[in-house]
Amino acid sequence: MFCNEYGVLWPAPTGVTDLGRFLSKININNIELQIMKRGKSDDMMRSAGRRFRYLAKLAVPYGRSPKHAGKSVDVYVHNRNPDVTEFTPTDTDESYSLRISPDTNQRINATVIANNFFGIRHGLETLSQLIVFDDIKDHLLIARDVSIDDKPAYPYRGILLDTARNYYSLESILSTIDAMAAVKLNTFHWHITDSQSFPFQSTKRPHLTKYGAYSPSKVYTKENIREVVNYAIKRGIRVLPEFDAPAHVGEGWQDTDLTVCFNAQPWQSFCVEPPCGQLNPIKDELYDYLEDIYSDMAEVFPTDIFHMGGDEVSEKCWNTSTEIQQFMKQNRWDLDNAGFLDLWNYFQTKAQDRVYKAFGKKLPLIMWTSTLTNYVHVDKYLNKDDYIIQVWTTGSDPQVKGLLQKGYKLIMSNYDALYFDCGFGAWVGSGKHLKSKHYCTWPLAVTYPITAD
Repeated sequence: MFCNEYGVLWPAPTGVTDLGRFLSKININNIELQIMKRGKSDDMMRSAGRRFRYLAKLAVPYGRSPKHAGKSVDVYVHNRNPDVTEFTPTDTDESYSLRISPDTNQRINATVIANNFFGIRHGLETLSQLIVFDDIKDHLLIARDVSIDDKPAYPYRGILLDTARNYYSLESILSTIDAMAAVKLNTFHWHITDSQSFPFQSTKRPHLTKYGAYSPSKVYTKENIREVVNYAIKRGIRVLPEFDAPAHVGEGWQDTDLTVCFNAQPWQSFCVEPPCGQLNPIKDELYDYLEDIYSDMAEVFPTDIFHMGGDEVSEKCWNTSTEIQQFMKQNRWDLDNAGFLDLWNYFQTKAQDRVYKAFGKKLPLIMWTSTLTNYVHVDKYLNKDDYIIQVWTTGSDPQVKGLLQKGYKLIMSNYDALYFDCGFGAWVGSGKHLKSKHYCTWPLAVTYPITAD
């Protein structure tokens, strides 16, 4: 605990930290938590208290029994704004202060002070890490004379889980959220649909799920999603839904006549990765479909932010459609890179309006780095006040600096450092090896926002 400035704490606090130099024996059966100010967040506070007690017990190794001798622990929680229950990316203050000190009555006093529930939750997480087990004497110990002031280094700290290429059980998703809470991540980015499957239950367009899910049992119902959202927010985590479009669509859309190059072969001639599939942006009916999907998502994801995808759009796919070619010619768009960017912008503008309508408000939108977000022309298509760009390329990509200099906020999820299953980008090969980033699929970790300063 005292081998360095931060002991076993993770992540390391960003403010002044003093862990003292003493450990006190405590009685695991005498840990009490007192909420000093009541409000709308009471249920969340009680949940955080239960998690704290559970984590304290986890300090005891499996099969061991701690001695019941030791001091009692009184945890005093001071939430200055107990009515705050919603998380917003830039306005939520997640800072907290933690003090631990002994008194004269064989008790340990721990005090957590924060401006809202989210800071309180982080403080309790830190407090749980200051409880350790003496496996020689079978005593539970806590660091005393502790003073910690802490706040996150980044307002967005997330992990993305792709449940479309590989279905994950509800239990495994909840376990992932528990792991995120342990290290104070605050955003669960749910990549819930893709060309491989459509497991999101759409009540307005049920055929998407009927034909798109791997099986009837591999579907995320609205009840499932509400459970995840509720579970996450009590752990200080917002759930960020992503509907990737206009590319990365396929299964579920078979009977809609709204796609181009669906499952086309050989896939290398039509798209960046198999199976191929891309929405047809000139179909007016498409935008009614999108609004219904967005509305279904808005119903179950009470989010302050939305991910619109925009990943790996292929002009080769759209160029296979004579109908699309004629539409572009009518709009005086050339059948080249610039022309297809105009077509993509046509789609994005209409889809953006439908997102706002479905959620009933204008909320920040996220898109992956792409040809559309190239810093040379991005401001022609995407307003920096409306869009956040998520970087999946390399950390040294010139796009990063170029976008920052134009004032765009970025989420850094570069594959050479933050793709958990791909390591250091070793999958990027030559010759017969695939070069698609999705050959090694997500999850990934992200931080946000990086600013020009």
